Amino acid sequence: MSALTTGVADRIADLAALYQDLHEHPELSFQEKRTATIVAKRLTEAGFEVTTGVGGTGVVGVLRNGEGASVLLRADMDALPVREIEQVPYRSRATGVGPDGDVVPVMHACGHDTHVTALIGAAEQLAARRADWSGTVLAVFQPAEEIGAGARAMLDDGFLDRFPRYDVALGQHVISAPGGHLYVCPGVFMAAADSLRVTVFGRGGHGSAPQTTVDPIVIASAIVLRLQTIVSREIAATDVAVVTVGSLRAGSKENVIPAEAELKLNIRTFDPDVRLRVLAAVDRIVRAEAAAAGAPREPEITPLNEFPLLVNDEVAAERIIAAFTTAFGQDQVHRSGTKPASEDFGGFGSAAGVPSVFWNFGAFDGQLYADPAQPQLAVAAGAAPGNHSSQFVPNDVEPALRRAVEALLTAAGVWLNGRTRA
Repeated sequence: MSALTTGVADRIADLAALYQDLHEHPELSFQEKRTATIVAKRLTEAGFEVTTGVGGTGVVGVLRNGEGASVLLRADMDALPVREIEQVPYRSRATGVGPDGDVVPVMHACGHDTHVTALIGAAEQLAARRADWSGTVLAVFQPAEEIGAGARAMLDDGFLDRFPRYDVALGQHVISAPGGHLYVCPGVFMAAADSLRVTVFGRGGHGSAPQTTVDPIVIASAIVLRLQTIVSREIAATDVAVVTVGSLRAGSKENVIPAEAELKLNIRTFDPDVRLRVLAAVDRIVRAEAAAAGAPREPEITPLNEFPLLVNDEVAAERIIAAFTTAFGQDQVHRSGTKPASEDFGGFGSAAGVPSVFWNFGAFDGQLYADPAQPQLAVAAGAAPGNHSSQFVPNDVEPALRRAVEALLTAAGVWLNGRTRA
């Protein structure tokens, strides 16, 4: 492993400049054209066979280096509709057009800029040190992870037929945790997620005469409250589910009762049966509340996105934990628990029928975290920023990038060891 990572430190200043550029110029899901252009140029210069436009804006680089295993390394590229606060001189001032047609601020509030930078660094290092490994590397830069559509778009675009077969899929994600620390969870790691748009219909009218209307705001409010009983009264205490209403829009003036209201829901589960029960309960409650209010027509329930359950192959995860521990020390490597956040990375492994492993790395000042093994406690206490926050800007950038590059190389090196396929 030391041979693959030799010289990584010399790349960090260049990678930090690339990271700052990507951070300053974020792009929304399926709009990652500038990012994809930069990625394609760097991969081409490193000697990869490069294909652009995969699944929309995805980029795939292939580096063949003799006989051996084939390893897929993946980074996601998209940003979020979040307004960044003033913290760093390279903060984002970008805007974009969201899926609803609204102009929104854009920020890498989930750290995908660090993922892109780290994978470029690992790809360039692998190209420069071909004498130290054998096999094939697929560097996959995926669009639209934030909406759960990018991996599926790439697979639907013939990914498995267009690119070399791979033996393992590997990926990583930055989290609010001390820089240098790595977190791996064998088995079930991240939740399945379903997002829904619910439109309830009423009958609008003057605010002074509510008796002549069917108020969709009241219906929507009742739905919000009733949905909170699903987890507390319909899901067993031994099971896990989260139901969140993250958006409620209705009306435009205080004395006008509107004709409709829109809610956006997010559901997280770790068990397929629990997921089906929660979805059925949402459907039942939405329709029943509308009927109870005398709504003139049935509500519309539209899926927005869907993330599969992310399950790390246990044998492969244990191999990576062992490699990380040897390379970085036991105090830097932690066994993570399951997380209610979601990812579509697992689609690459399940579609190909091969093991996949996804891990987290930290990128923040270690003094923010009383217990590096449980960094989520500092986030919950407000001592450190969490993912999707306007404050989520790594403040330990260069060491974090170095560790992220080294982690990709170390994990890939478990398979890229010159032996024939496992």
